[in-house]
Amino acid sequence: MASSYHASSHGSNSSWTPKQNKLFEKALAIYDKDTPDRWQNVAKAVGGKSAEEVKRHYDRLVEDVMYIESGRAPIPDYKTKGSNS
Repeated sequence: MASSYHASSHGSNSSWTPKQNKLFEKALAIYDKDTPDRWQNVAKAVGGKSAEEVKRHYDRLVEDVMYIESGRAPIPDYKTKGSNS
């Protein structure tokens, strides 16, 4: 199974394509926290997502960043198995 960004999140329409994630990131840069109807604008920019879905996606992104920055996330081990070099 291919894992996508936050594919294991709750809800039926929770899988995000790489293109949607890129549009999401660009929309966040355009519509900052002071923008009226921010989430409706972001949802419109992404396409195929509701304002509630993009808000949830943003909240999870913030949680992930805070978790990583807190030092509680494990550092991935990129060593390949079976390599003697």
